[in-house]
Amino acid sequence: MTDTPRATGAPVHRLVVLDMAGTTVADGGLVERAFERAAESLGVEPGSPDHAAKLQYVRDTMGESKITVFRHLFGSEDLARRANSAFEKAYGELVDGGLVAPLPGAREAVETLRAQGRTVVLTTGFARVTQDAILDALGWRDLADLTLCPADAGGRGRPYPDMVLAAFLRTGAADAVTEVAVAGDTAYDMLSGTRAGAGVVAGVLTGAHGRDWLERHGATHVLDSVAALPDLLGRLEGGGAADGGPAT
Repeated sequence: MTDTPRATGAPVHRLVVLDMAGTTVADGGLVERAFERAAESLGVEPGSPDHAAKLQYVRDTMGESKITVFRHLFGSEDLARRANSAFEKAYGELVDGGLVAPLPGAREAVETLRAQGRTVVLTTGFARVTQDAILDALGWRDLADLTLCPADAGGRGRPYPDMVLAAFLRTGAADAVTEVAVAGDTAYDMLSGTRAGAGVVAGVLTGAHGRDWLERHGATHVLDSVAALPDLLGRLEGGGAADGGPAT
């Protein structure tokens, strides 16, 4: 049996899975601020060694499902859920206060990717209520073809591949996982993309982690921002050198 021929002019990377905070959305450190409120509500004293250690863990695991982070930090399921609820409430209040914005060129990048014939999915490690608050604040409800949070993929967020694979299955946009491109700003985004078998796993330098950390965790390319992604994919598909270059 032979593969079905691709339509002339169709893009190779037909499905693009993009992270939100740090990749397409600037949140001005709201994750840390919301975490501090949540931790204080559970009796973690600001300025204490315990608070500092927990905050560092939050920084190190940017991109991971927040409920998973809280399970690690607080041990019991009850405490983790209380912390997660407090985090969601605090983050939502901060978002409603106008403290999120699109990263420069992000909206235009999504629009260009879709104009190129690609399907675009926005993903997050936040709960659905938090993701929806961000989408509403930015007026992005109809920007992408689909939005996913960990609960939409069976409950496991990054670094598991589940959200990327859920995007692959739910959209039906690609014939193979190698036709998927993933972009994000954290090591967990890179791990999620590589574990899903994505053909392109692009790190961006607008968020939590730097070039070395992104490359160490599987980035095939590192870009200054998601604004460069449409050009990268176009160049790769055209057979030419791509901005950002392959990770070494």
